[in-house]
Amino acid sequence: MKTVTLELASVDDVKRRVLDAFKGKKQKARISFTSPELLWKVLTAKRWDLLRAMAGRGPMTIREAARRVSRDVKAVHSDVHAMLACGLLDKTKNGRIEFRFDAVHVDFTLRAA
Repeated sequence: MKTVTLELASVDDVKRRVLDAFKGKKQKARISFTSPELLWKVLTAKRWDLLRAMAGRGPMTIREAARRVSRDVKAVHSDVHAMLACGLLDKTKNGRIEFRFDAVHVDFTLRAA
């Protein structure tokens, strides 16, 4: 099973992992956000539903994704482009969209202000 971890990380943490990857250290699949607010702004409830419907299903058209979540194609189109921009979804050579993971793990700790 291919799992991606969504996490909170500073820019410095991400840079350090990139440098480690260039040195040959194996890295897990991660998508990092700089704040919980940004994570929740990008991953709305409807986008979570879309990821769930696409997980492990391979490339599909936006129309197929919209059908799977019983939503309007235009609304799903907007959500898809937001998730493409942050790296959650990929676009294939033939224009289909793909969430290339079977599962999502969310990893962060909320601390007192």
